[in-house]
Amino acid sequence: IRVGSVLLASATPRFIRRTLYTTPAKTWHCDVDLYLQQAVVFIEDAIQYRSINHRVDTNSLRLYRWYYSRLWQWGLGLTIAVVLMLAFIERPSSFSYTSDPRFRPPPWEPPCGLTEGIEIVCLIIFAIDLTTKSYLIGWDEFRKCKWLIVYILAVSASVIDWTLTLSMYCDQNLRVRRLIRPFFLLQNSSLMKKTLKCIKRTLPEINPKHNGEWETYFRDLPTSLSSLLVLLTTANNPDVMIPAYSLNRGYSIFFILFSGFGTYFLMNLLTAIIYNQFRGYLLMSVQASILRRRLGVRAAFEVMSCQGRGQDATHSEEHVERVRVDASLQVMARVQMKSYYRQAIIKQLSDGFIQWEAFRGLFDELDKDRIKEHPPKPEYNSPLLQKLQLVFSHYYVMIVGNAVALANVMCICTILVLDSEKSMAERDDYYMEVINCFFILYYLMEMSLKILAFGWRGYLSYRNNIFDGLLTFCLLVLQITIFATYRLPFPKWNPASRGLMSLWEMVRLVNMLIVVRFLRIIPDIKLMALVASTLVDLVKNLRAFAGILVVVFYVFAVLGIWLFQGAITAPGKMSVMSNSSMENITINFTMECGSYEQLGYWPNNFDDFASSLVLLYNIMVVNNWQVFMDAYTRYTTEWSKVYFVSWWLTSSVMWVNLFVALILENFIYKWDRSVTCSVADVERTGYETTVQLMFREQIQEPTEEELVTQLHQHPHLHLS
Repeated sequence: IRVGSVLLASATPRFIRRTLYTTPAKTWHCDVDLYLQQAVVFIEDAIQYRSINHRVDTNSLRLYRWYYSRLWQWGLGLTIAVVLMLAFIERPSSFSYTSDPRFRPPPWEPPCGLTEGIEIVCLIIFAIDLTTKSYLIGWDEFRKCKWLIVYILAVSASVIDWTLTLSMYCDQNLRVRRLIRPFFLLQNSSLMKKTLKCIKRTLPEINPKHNGEWETYFRDLPTSLSSLLVLLTTANNPDVMIPAYSLNRGYSIFFILFSGFGTYFLMNLLTAIIYNQFRGYLLMSVQASILRRRLGVRAAFEVMSCQGRGQDATHSEEHVERVRVDASLQVMARVQMKSYYRQAIIKQLSDGFIQWEAFRGLFDELDKDRIKEHPPKPEYNSPLLQKLQLVFSHYYVMIVGNAVALANVMCICTILVLDSEKSMAERDDYYMEVINCFFILYYLMEMSLKILAFGWRGYLSYRNNIFDGLLTFCLLVLQITIFATYRLPFPKWNPASRGLMSLWEMVRLVNMLIVVRFLRIIPDIKLMALVASTLVDLVKNLRAFAGILVVVFYVFAVLGIWLFQGAITAPGKMSVMSNSSMENITINFTMECGSYEQLGYWPNNFDDFASSLVLLYNIMVVNNWQVFMDAYTRYTTEWSKVYFVSWWLTSSVMWVNLFVALILENFIYKWDRSVTCSVADVERTGYETTVQLMFREQIQEPTEEELVTQLHQHPHLHLS
């Protein structure tokens, strides 16, 4: 009998009998194989912070694991990338060597049916993905999931629009499905959906003197607002102030007060408010993710505890809440997880049975740092080799190596400064080449002796050794190539150019590699190592924030093409000659200083998808963004300002500031954890900061009553 969740919430979890079934008509009392399979899936759900509200019969679990397999998820990600990249090929195509309308030849246009054929394959894959996911969660859960409902609408609308395109022989200018495509990227990432939801909830929480020059910037309300906005962004700030300031120096007080208050106080305060609100909502979302992890672990324990019942005569069936250790080992062997977490969990298991508190503690390993253990050093019988191993495995050898690399860089800089005033014919590369040969031999010796001291596996277990070794090998190959091409160096050594590169170009390439090799110093300085690891973590674990920025770029680029494609036309036509030279046709027209035309901003337009992305980026970085807004206002209407101001608010004010704030959050989190660590500990610790770990200290653990209540509300796994 299924018991109501209210009664279950009030009951003590330790005294609840478990009977699992998938339909009311059929009951399994202890199907061990099914329970183990369910436990495997529940633990995988917990590791990935996934919901456990899905079908739990044998066939559905097989389909579920296949759906979340690396093969299908990578294939789905590739499909999303392909459908997004179609915007570069479709009309208007970005396949031209320049976006400047004065020089741009007719771009290559794909034949009708090429991109449409690729797109329908992608839409079929999306339909399969949607059908599979809807089946696995069931109808009750499907009705609650707004993302899946919108997913159906998105696929359906895309198919309808695709059909219209083919019916019009690919001559359809307004393709609505291009705006829909970013949705497929959003719905495929749970963290991206959380981030978007947090951003959505954060957003609701923000008489002039008449004369000719003054009217240039404040002639009406829209122009006045845009001028003040330009002043607020400090983009060409004096241009807005100068007309009034030239009439009376007192007018400068207004502009200084406005820009000072707005730029240095209001905008920074707005950044703090946006981040604070967003952080609060994100914390709530992370709290829900932690609840899903704990719920998955609890569900695995519940289905596995069937085997622990009735094994001890001193305990009645109702009072036993434990699982067999051998069953836990079977489950952990089948769970898809990182090997070092699996080994850490298995190490804590012993013979017999394990109670709930201990079982839950096993999965605390998922929140711990990975401590990288280096392979043991090789053992040598020769006393000489033992002494060499002792010396070159010492930490001070690394310090000496860094000092030598610094000396090499300083020598290169000194010679380059001395040769800076000389012509190419007057330069003597002999001294530079001799110095480089000496240091390259030292790097080769250092690498060889480290391999001797640590062994191949031990040497490659250090990331800085891999970096050093790769660059040393490249330097050695390049130096041998120089000797083979230009012979051994000698005074006044300046041979004529041979092969693909001149001697000077090859020496410069060697110098560049030597300077890059000096970056080996980064892992040996804690602050620099933390900065580098923060950047790596941002790439790995904050993809959701960058993904939403990609979505916003995509949508605004498509809208820009719809609104402004071909709006700005070149003053004259440039013909491309057969010898690739340009012949200008002289056209007389007046260009205002500082305008779009005078600054030569012609390649920045909305004539194709690629140029639209570049233009949006130029606006996002703020400088001279008002030039683009002014140009499209003149060539179209005043309403075009709404588009540009909306993009500035979305990208520069909200997103960039939020991203900077999250970088600070990530770095502060790492810094706090590394205060008591040495440089060696930082190098050995595999920092992999997720959003969940960043807010871990502020998260409250769910209670037993909450977990049991959620479990008994599972639509397919009934506990009674």
